[in-house]
Formats: sequence, structure tokens, C-alpha cells
Amino acid sequence: MRASNLAGAITRTIGPFIPASKTADQNLRMALPALSASERREVIAQVWENLGRTAGELVHLDRLRETGTGPGFRVTGWENVLAATTNGPCLFLTGHFGNWEIAPLAAQARGVETAIMYRASNNQLVDQMIVGLRRAAFGGSLQMFPKGAPGAMAAYRHVLKGGYLGFLNDQKLDNGIAAPFFGRDAMTAPAIATFSLKLNRPIIPVHVLREAPARLEVIFEPALPRPASGDTEADILALTTSANECIERWVRARPGAWLWLHRRWPKDAR
Repeated sequence: MRASNLAGAITRTIGPFIPASKTADQNLRMALPALSASERREVIAQVWENLGRTAGELVHLDRLRETGTGPGFRVTGWENVLAATTNGPCLFLTGHFGNWEIAPLAAQARGVETAIMYRASNNQLVDQMIVGLRRAAFGGSLQMFPKGAPGAMAAYRHVLKGGYLGFLNDQKLDNGIAAPFFGRDAMTAPAIATFSLKLNRPIIPVHVLREAPARLEVIFEPALPRPASGDTEADILALTTSANECIERWVRARPGAWLWLHRRWPKDAR
């Protein structure tokens, strides 16, 4: 709890002065134009605070467990996972919302080992540190597949063998597909839709709400409807659009909990 509070206070103080905050302000102007300048500043401060808290909690991820009160997390909607997986494992859809690191830990607490697709940090040392902390929290059992062709192939084999797989699906992917997000096309990774349709796996949306310092709620929602038009490209776009709509709904409800700091839309969208 102290690490969460300290890191959150530091990043809330200095974050708004970091250049990425200008990107966040541009994103907010475009996606939520009704917000005033002061409201945008408050959202950006909340974004930085949440990011700091997430980093502070990551260091102690191995200590956070499912619990009714106090530091840790509680799980809501697990019945949706059970309903969707009567005939095999599912795919988990999430985004950089709340403390997104907790979602696989919550699934593990319910007996489901979940591998993840992730974007490796540009700094190799930072990437190794993050991977190490994640593996420590899962007792070394967490499988992680970096984005890119080799990682995608390894992830595909994992799902083909009956594994669960989680996707952080809210960042720009230059070689993705254009799918609506806050009313504008955003280049979006189609992998989760492709895996779902090709391997007949349901997609369960999951997001994390921050209730208090180091106190989180992990919410598993009903499976996304699966299109079946028979047109593969159209179905992939439809399912990718549904995934974006789901993440947009979370963000509209709590704008300060999402990571507005990256360039989600093409430059010409601004």
C-alpha cells in the first residue's frame, strides 16, 4: 500500500510536465471533446497517478492475493468464464486500464493459468525487470509471448494446444486493421479476433477497477458475440470492432483509469 501511495503521488506530481501529457491532451480533445481544459488536466493527473500506483504495485505483485478486504483483489463475474469455457479454454481481452497486471493473477487464483501477449519495452533492461517481476508473482509459471511474428506463432501454438491467452488490445498497431474507436478509425491488432474465429475460442472481456491503494476489483464480463457471416475478413473486422467498443465503454466510464499517453490514432485523425 505504501509503495502504491508513494509511486502514485510522485507520478501525479511530475507526470503532467512530461511531453507524453501533450499527447494525452490531444487524445482527450479528440475522443472526449465535451471535457473542459481543467477536466482534461485532472484526467491526465489521474492517468499518471494510476500509472505510478500500477508500477508501485508491480514490485509487490507476488504479495497481492484474492481477499475480501484490504490490499489485494476481489473477482467479479467469474461465472461468465465458467459459462463460456464448457467446451474448452477462452481468450481474455483487456487493456491498459486500472492495474492491468492483476488480471492474469486473478485468473490464476481461480485455477486458470493464462499466458499473455505483450509489447516488449524498448529498453531491454526495463523489459527484463518487468518480465522478472511478473514471473516472480506467478511462481515462474507465466508464459509471455512478445508481439511480432515469432511471438504470434508461439501464442497460436499455445492456444491450439488448449491454453488460455490474454491480449492487451488497446495500443496502436501500424500493421493492424482500421477499426472504430471513439468514432474514429484506429489501427488495431486483429490477432484476438483471428484466434477466436479460427480456433473457435470465446473472448471474455476483463478489466480492473481501482477501489483503493493496492485494492482492486477484477471484472470478467460475458463473452463477446461471435460473428458468423462466412466472410472471414468481415468477421474479423466485426469482432475487432466489438473489442474496441468494449474498451471504449470502460474508458468512458473512468477516463482517468486508462493510459491516454500513447498515440492511439493516426496523425491525420487529429
